[in-house]
Amino acid sequence: MNTIPVLYCYECLAASAGHVIAMLNPLDFLALQSIRKSLSDVPGSNFFDSWDFTSDPCDFAGVCCDSDNYRVISVNLGDPRAGSPGLTGRIDPAIGNLTALAQFTIVPGRVMSRIPESVSQLANLTFFAVSRNFLSGEIPAGFGRLRRLQTLDLSYNQLSGSIPHRFGSMPVLSNLILCHNHFSGSIPSFRSPSLTRVDLMHNNLTGSIKRAGFPSSVEYLSLGWNHFTGPVNRFLLKLNQLNHLDFGMNQFTGSIPPEIFSFPITNLQLQRNRLSGSVQPLEPVTIETVDLSYNRLSGPVSPMLSTVQNLYLNNNRFFGSVPASFVDRLVDGGIQRLYLQQNYLTGIEVNLTADIPLSSSVCLQYNCMNPPVQSSCPLRAGSNKMRPRAQCRGWRG
Repeated sequence: MNTIPVLYCYECLAASAGHVIAMLNPLDFLALQSIRKSLSDVPGSNFFDSWDFTSDPCDFAGVCCDSDNYRVISVNLGDPRAGSPGLTGRIDPAIGNLTALAQFTIVPGRVMSRIPESVSQLANLTFFAVSRNFLSGEIPAGFGRLRRLQTLDLSYNQLSGSIPHRFGSMPVLSNLILCHNHFSGSIPSFRSPSLTRVDLMHNNLTGSIKRAGFPSSVEYLSLGWNHFTGPVNRFLLKLNQLNHLDFGMNQFTGSIPPEIFSFPITNLQLQRNRLSGSVQPLEPVTIETVDLSYNRLSGPVSPMLSTVQNLYLNNNRFFGSVPASFVDRLVDGGIQRLYLQQNYLTGIEVNLTADIPLSSSVCLQYNCMNPPVQSSCPLRAGSNKMRPRAQCRGWRG
């Protein structure tokens, strides 16, 4: 999900046409041989058919060479078409001998090795992407010395250990995608002024993000499905370029800074934490999807949230009557999904002659009222229509 697309540099092949084997740097030639020996096609793939070392390696599928210096500058392994079988084997340490290499990718497959420490020798490396394979072990600490690295995508593997704190000082890092692994420990404080995407979701990361730093250039920030604690800090307020924010499935505590609802984002995920207090946006919220479900939030439901297309406030401690603005938005189709179940709400005024469009889904089960609106609730909402009266007496959060 949400991975950086693998870039292929086939135009380099035309530039290398007519080269003879002797023109390629001998170390590059031997490194390609080692890489070929350590990897093979998964049944159904024929990617390596063109890798005949009696011909020019610069004509191999996925290999790009610099036509001036006769060095390998890009290696993109595997058929890039969607659904291709991929490759199996390991990444050979000889990759470190391709010292002019700027780009290295492997398509999704069954590559199971550790990442060789020798990759840290590739001073010209700008793009390294090996996602959706079975890489294991830790990220070599030397990766932090790759001063030209712009994109690192190791998502959907089985990597573990900590994220090297030197990543925070990599000067031109733009995309850091480490989601769906087993990383643990705290995260670095990032200072690269070009950083736009940080995706660390589905790991075992811990600690407070109070000391974590993200430059104002960040547009996509996903820390969901980890074990972060502490408050959702106001340091986020300087991230005025954000279009996606996911802090869901953690253990964050405290209140939600109201300014967050003014971010120019399309998706705000804060569900399944331990957030508390009232939710009071400063102005009508223009975020398309806001998920605050499964927290400890309380107080009345703010009418400023009625402008959200998909709003999840279920499984909290909200009380009082649902503002009329929500009903108006439901009737005109402006709200597509409104989940308010499992709270302590006491009323909602609905004109029974008004038709709520089939495209709008509203769930009000298990509140302190008999739901006047019948709609499709998720199965996990349960079958009980109302809370027991004893739970509703004098409820104020």
